[in-house]
Formats: sequence, structure tokens, C-alpha cells
Amino acid sequence: MDPNQQHPSSSRPTPSRSKQPAPPMGSSHHQQQPTPQPSDLVLVNKIPKILPHERVFPIQIGSELFKLSGASLSSDAPSYFSHYFASQLKGAEESGEDPCSAIRTLYIDRDPITFRDISLHLQGYHVHPRDGTHFVRLFADAQFYSLPKLISQLYEESIFTSIGHREFQIPRDLFSSPGNSPNFFTLGFAVFFSSPDDLFPGLDREGLLRPPSIIPPSVPNRSADTFAEILKLLRGYPVAIRSETHRAELLQDCRYFHFKGLEQRLIPHSITYNQARRRDEIALRLRDLLKSGITIATEPTASDPLAGWVTYARPYVDTRPAELVLEIGDESTRLQFGPGPGAIRAEFLNESRTRVARLFEVVATKLNLPPTTQPLGLLMAKGGANSQPPTPGNTPLSEDLVRVVLDPEASITLDGRPYVPEEEYPSYSFGGVGGGGGAMSIPSSAGGAGGGQDSPVSSSMPLGLGLGRKRRRLDSPHGTGPGGVEEWIVRTGQWRLRIQAAKNGKAAVECVLVAVKLDAMSSEQARNSQRVFLGG
Repeated sequence: MDPNQQHPSSSRPTPSRSKQPAPPMGSSHHQQQPTPQPSDLVLVNKIPKILPHERVFPIQIGSELFKLSGASLSSDAPSYFSHYFASQLKGAEESGEDPCSAIRTLYIDRDPITFRDISLHLQGYHVHPRDGTHFVRLFADAQFYSLPKLISQLYEESIFTSIGHREFQIPRDLFSSPGNSPNFFTLGFAVFFSSPDDLFPGLDREGLLRPPSIIPPSVPNRSADTFAEILKLLRGYPVAIRSETHRAELLQDCRYFHFKGLEQRLIPHSITYNQARRRDEIALRLRDLLKSGITIATEPTASDPLAGWVTYARPYVDTRPAELVLEIGDESTRLQFGPGPGAIRAEFLNESRTRVARLFEVVATKLNLPPTTQPLGLLMAKGGANSQPPTPGNTPLSEDLVRVVLDPEASITLDGRPYVPEEEYPSYSFGGVGGGGGAMSIPSSAGGAGGGQDSPVSSSMPLGLGLGRKRRRLDSPHGTGPGGVEEWIVRTGQWRLRIQAAKNGKAAVECVLVAVKLDAMSSEQARNSQRVFLGG
């Protein structure tokens, strides 16, 4: 049998059984001698006898000569060394030649400094890579010499990399949290370090004179300081977000290195428990939503069996969904007030229109509604109706202008001053909390068209609403759209997404935006008054 093909367990010598020594003279009873434990035998005989343990084999690495015992070479075998010397011994045995004269020096043109550490490994010492360069040299030579134990050990070692010209040593288990693996480093290392059994993927091992040149992973175009903070976050330590610019830097590098779980922890959000509604709430910006986190919480009532709310749970982070409070900013929302109560519609501009349309598409999918009227995710590059940008009207949940409810509980700032809606809206209560809206008519503190000093206050005004101002009907062109319809520009708004039965919609249900907090303007003058000079 070829010694290179022997199983380690089959080459272990059988321990000799020696007679136990007699007890000392004068002993009153027989003394039990200590018996070797099985673990001791394993420690003594764990090295397979692929090569004669007592024989010394010469290996010339570069300009330096190494002499290693057969026990050392057999400790990490089968390998290039064990195969080479076993072949010589087998040839000497077949030809009847003296094994001592048959063993020739193995010459390999490699780095002797790196091989010093490999020889220490073969002699039973643990070799720990010092830096990235040392790591890739050890790994390349371990694969070239086919040392399975050293390859496996290095495969489990920390990842050495250079970020922004600073060396980092990253434990592999640091990426074990949900959403953070696979990432930039595990995917990058997979090129040469994917599997202990995969020697130089894509290269023919036969006839390979030397392994290819490998350089340590390096990312010179990223910030070392930012990456150090990311590692601190991955280790579970808190990092103070100094500013939104600082947060943007962390998020940018989390996306670059593919740390999805950490990214979800860093995006701006607020998770609170709403005592009035008896619900957990999560406030998120429109651009930070992921479709995998969107769910629907049904809240059927006697008058509306299809009622419900859109909920959200951050992927990889949150264990249960909370009621979504969606924030839309950048002055990308325009409210149009039509005639009659509840005739308020929202128009979204620019990127927000596309994002709202795709959000409604996901919600419609969750509700098992018919397909959208246009393929929002696969729009044609040009030509035809499908070349138009996605709008909420493409979905079965809404028209192009989305229905809006200004609930009396909403906090609204209009032109820099508090505003209270006057129309009567339905009550969306949880567990009996919440009340209906009422109409009231009181003089406007701004001197608008709100009635005289003797204007009565409606008896249907809800408790806790307090005194407020009527929604102003502007006679000037400012704040009005085509046909004299009043318009607001919402600088920033927070909305709940209500699912309810549709009376005249394209489908049986529709998605309604219920205002939570709005910062709106009704005229160009109001917008200009909040401008700031570039000089501060």
C-alpha cells in the first residue's frame, strides 16, 4: 500500500503492554498502578506514521537548509513533502538500496523566512499571522506545499485588510450577525480563500512551478476612521452620531462593504409606543423603506371590514412590525383642497412620486390585489405608455393624486403658525382611543376670512382640540392652483398609511394618507420668509 494513501488511524502503532511492577516488600495490600488513559494514548500517537518518525529529511528553501524529522513532516500530511520523500523511500525499498543514501535533498525556490514559520507549525507550534502580508505568504505557501492542517488553520484566522492605508485585523465571527454576511470581505477572500480544499481556483495544480503572487486585501479609497467606527458598532459598542453628515458617512461605507444589518440600525428612525393609540410606531423616511419590511395589520370594523394600517419592521433588526409613520420631505408634496369635506388630494413630485408609487405597488401585492396597470419595476427605456415614470395612479390603490385625511389630531404648522383643521373627518381609533373631528368657526388670529367676532363655535368641536384657526380661503392667486383650488406645499410631512374600502376607486380598497405632522406653506411669500442667506 502506498504510504501516502494510508489512513492516519491505520498507521498508528499498537501500544506495547508491559508487565506491571511488583508491589514493594512489606506492603500490606496490593497497590494499583496508574493506568494510561485513552486521551494520553491519543496524544502520544496522534501523528500518523506516513514517514519514519525518527529519520531526518533535508529540505533546501532558497538559500537556507532545513532538516525536519519524519514525525514533523507526517504531522501535516499528506503533503508535497511527504509525497516526495515517501516516493524516494519506496523506490529504495523496491531496488534494495540503502534508504540513507537514497534520500536526496528537496530544493524549492521559495522564501526561507516564511518557511521558518511553516517549519515551526510542522514541529507542533501555533503560528499566528502578524499582518496581511505575512498572512497571504503563509496561505500561498501552505497551499503550494499542500499542508491541509495549516490551510484549515489559516482559513479560520482573522481577516487582515488595509482600509485607507491602515491595517485592520477582523475576526471572522464579527460578521456572523444577521444581514452582515456575505459582505465585501468574505466575498473578496473567496477568490483565493474560499475552501481549504480548493487550491488556487482556476489554476492547474499539476506542473505549477510556483503559486501566483497574492497581495493582501486593500481598500485605499475608504476612510480608516469611519471603518474603525463601523467595527466598533459591529462589536456591539455604541457610537455617538455627531451630525447627519457623520451618519451619512457611516451609511455610505456600510453600503459599500455590504453590511446590510448595520445599515438598518444606522438609518434615521424613531421607535416609540403611542399611549393614545396603544400601538408601537416606527417613523422612517420614504427613501429608507425596503419592501421586505412592509406588512399589513388588518383592523376590520363593522363599517369597514377591509380596514387596516401599513406596518413596518426593519429587515435583520426588528423582531416584530410597528405601525409605520412615513416621513416625506424635500418639499415634494403638494396638497390640493377640492370642494366638499374630505376632498383633499396629495400630488408627489420628482423622486418622491416614483417611491410612493413603488410603495403602493408593494402594499397592493401584500393585499393580493390585481397586477398594476403598468410594470413599475420594468419600465421601458423609451417609447409607449410604459416609458412614463411610475405614479400612484399606476397601482390599484390610488389615483395619481392620493387621497389625504387631515385628522384633527394631526399637528400642522402652516406658514410658520399652528393650524387646526376645521372639517369633520372619520375617527380611526384603537381600543376606544381617538375621537371624531368637528367643525368650528372662530376669528382667525391672522385676520383671514374666518368670520367676525360673533362667529359661533360649533358644539361638535372635539374635546382637547382647543382654540385654533379656520383653514383660510385665500382670495389672492397665492396658494391657489388651476381653477382657484387652494394648494399647500408640504415642506416635510409625516403620514400614517390607512387601508380602507374604496367607494369610487379602481379596486375594492384604497390607501389613504392620514396626516400626523405637517410643516406646510400656502404661498410663495411664506416660503420666501423661511429662506436663509448663504452668509448665515
